[in-house]
Amino acid sequence: MTATQHSAPVNYMQRMRDYYLALGYNNPYQWASHTETPFQPLTKPVRQSRIGLVTTAAPFKPGAGDQGPGASYNAAAKFYRVYAGDAKRDDFLGISHVSYDRDYTTAEDIGSYFPIAAMRSAAAMGDVGELSTRFYGLPTNRSQATTLNQDCADLLAMLEDDEVDLALLVAN
Repeated sequence: MTATQHSAPVNYMQRMRDYYLALGYNNPYQWASHTETPFQPLTKPVRQSRIGLVTTAAPFKPGAGDQGPGASYNAAAKFYRVYAGDAKRDDFLGISHVSYDRDYTTAEDIGSYFPIAAMRSAAAMGDVGELSTRFYGLPTNRSQATTLNQDCADLLAMLEDDEVDLALLVAN
C-alpha cells in the first residue's frame, strides 16, 4: 500500500521554523536540547513513592470565555505561573488554551489529559505508594529560558515542599 497525498507525513519541524520566521521573529524556532538527560534514577520502587501529577491543563479562568469540552482555541484561558491544586478535589481543568486537532479530538474525557482519578485508583490499589496532596500546573506558553529558569524552578520548589519522589508530567 502506498501513501496518498492526504496521508503523507507533515514536516512539522520545518513548518514551525517557517512559521516563526513568518511571524516576524528574527530566528527560526529552536527546540530545547540537552547534552545530558535532566532526570534522576528512582531511589525507591514506584509502589513506595509519593507521586506528583504535573499537567499543562488550565484551571477555570472566570471571564475568559468558553473553556469547556468542545471550546474553540481560547488564548484568554492561558495561564502564566506554575500553580498547585488539591489532589483530592475534582476541580475543572481545561485545554482550550492549547492547540489540538478539534476536528477529530475532544476534551470531553478529562482523564485523557488530567488522569487524577486513575492516579487515585493506582494509589488505592497499591500500584503507587501515594499521590501527593497537591497536583501541579505548568504553563506551556513560555520561552525556553523562562520555562527553565522560572517555571521549572517554581515547580521543583513545590514538589520538594510536598516531598514528592516522582513527578508524572501529562503534557497537553
